[in-house]
Amino acid sequence: MDLDFYLLVEHHNNGDRAQNGWKPHVYNACIKHVKDTCDVDITKENITGRIKTFDKQYEIITKMLAQSGFGWDWVKNMVSVDNEEVWSRYVEANKEARAYRNKVVHNWESINIIYSKDHVTGAGARTGAECVQEPQDTPVVEEAPEVPQKRQRTGDAILCMMGKMKMSFDDALKTTEPLPMPKVTPPTEILAALKKVPDLEDSDMLRAYGKLIVNERLFEALMALPEELRKPWLLTFD
Repeated sequence: MDLDFYLLVEHHNNGDRAQNGWKPHVYNACIKHVKDTCDVDITKENITGRIKTFDKQYEIITKMLAQSGFGWDWVKNMVSVDNEEVWSRYVEANKEARAYRNKVVHNWESINIIYSKDHVTGAGARTGAECVQEPQDTPVVEEAPEVPQKRQRTGDAILCMMGKMKMSFDDALKTTEPLPMPKVTPPTEILAALKKVPDLEDSDMLRAYGKLIVNERLFEALMALPEELRKPWLLTFD
């Protein structure tokens, strides 16, 4: 089912997502993709249910990443915390985050691509950072408040997930200009490249496919290798 999410990223970049949701043909394309790739039958309800899960993950994780002492571990695909004291204080006030102490989220980069614009620039929308930094009884002012240097670095890290950073975190909250999107290789292109690898078994191909659609750098590394080394390298994937 997660393989289907990366097809949503492709359709998102093609402008197939309206304010009231995805265009009908997107669901049909996702259902067909999962059937053709995994021989599994899913429904539109399966897709919308999974999307709601990703939306909740985005809200919870971005709220954490906006805090001093939190970061994102791109190797382990999970939230990293400076120490247990920081974590204990945070979950005491944010019970919904407790399950994310060691939770692996393989789709974090793609989740950002789809949801970040909605939550940062959408009408009336608020990011997790805004929910924390803006006091409830304090009127919103034009000028953003000063924040500690460590929090600025954390905010910058969130923007880096969306591509090359061109503005500070505070500037991003004030602007309505869309953030730059990172390159996303279409799943069809990745699958075509794997099919060109000689004598690659179907099971090994599916295992590699699942890894490559998650990590753009892995696919770039594959294409940089000489053809005779691609299969041995792919077989090292767990």
